[in-house]
Amino acid sequence: MLLSIVSLLNDISSEMVYPLVPLFLAGALGAPASIIGVIEGLAEATASVFKWIFGAVSDRWGRRKPFCVAGYGLSSFMKPLLALAAAWPVVLCARVGDRFGKGLRTGARDALIADSTTPELRGRAFGFHRSGDSIGAVLGPLLAVVLMSSLQGNYRTAFWLAFVPGLIGTLFVLPVRERAAAPKVRPLFSFAAFRNPPLRRFLIITLFFTLGNSSDMFLILRARQIGATATTAVLLYAVCHLANALSSFPAGILSDRIGRKGILVAGFFLFGAVYLGFGLATSVGAMWALFAAYGFYLAITDGVSKALIVDLVDTEDRASALGMQAALTGIGALPSSAVAGLLWQRVGPGAAFLYGAATATVAAFWLLGSRLRRDEQPN
Repeated sequence: MLLSIVSLLNDISSEMVYPLVPLFLAGALGAPASIIGVIEGLAEATASVFKWIFGAVSDRWGRRKPFCVAGYGLSSFMKPLLALAAAWPVVLCARVGDRFGKGLRTGARDALIADSTTPELRGRAFGFHRSGDSIGAVLGPLLAVVLMSSLQGNYRTAFWLAFVPGLIGTLFVLPVRERAAAPKVRPLFSFAAFRNPPLRRFLIITLFFTLGNSSDMFLILRARQIGATATTAVLLYAVCHLANALSSFPAGILSDRIGRKGILVAGFFLFGAVYLGFGLATSVGAMWALFAAYGFYLAITDGVSKALIVDLVDTEDRASALGMQAALTGIGALPSSAVAGLLWQRVGPGAAFLYGAATATVAAFWLLGSRLRRDEQPN
């Protein structure tokens, strides 16, 4: 419960900032779409790679909470740096620092959630946490809209104010209790996941899918390019996370009852359809349905994929396996966002989304035909 409150407060802070960053970069700082793509690609790659690294360290030390405190704290203190940015390289540093904090905390936090739940309740535990996360992601953009209206478009003051809920969320980590385990003598970086056939298949499919899953900032830029105002673009982002918040917990419960794989296949197909819609859309009206559908895709894939990974590994490898998934996602995040930015500039905005729709569809069929059962023998 406490970790859900922490995530809610942290997401209020982060999501007050996130939809404003591309508008700040493109408007106030004059950065082109390709630079925005590179910034977000590097930021997400940083988060994902360090999720694996610090997930492995967490497993080795048998501790979770210190990584959570440090990670949430670092992300909070990056908000003032954004407020001080006079050029896009400073925004790059702030975004990378924020995502480094995410990498520091995420594997340990997810393992802490898994450690405190039984297998039959695992999907709903991750779904409940994701719901708290998503509620913060709804409130954050709404606060951003209010602030932008009252501050007359002053992005920097909004970034300063976003620091407050992030700091409070970090303080809420302090009362969290963990079951400390004895440190383990083991290699810092474990590639055990690749000796686990079903997990290996899932990780490779996830990597391929990620190659077309560019930064969500392109969704906001697409809405603006079609004709949405800055306020409408931020509200669209809030609708996305409202759909996510309402769907995550039910999706987790459903995955406990009928299995994870089918839900993930449906999520990949939905992503392909939504990106196709973004590529072909010509009106702001269509954006409302597309952002809501994208939020539903997030709900049925994020928590469920984590629960699937936990299902496939031993207890002592949970943070490492979750971190490895995040690392592979990050490896794909940089080229996917960079390619999307280049396609946007050289071919047109629609091309960036059609590319993502194609890779997602291939990944969905690949996952549909793959066997993901823990009873296979390692090789």
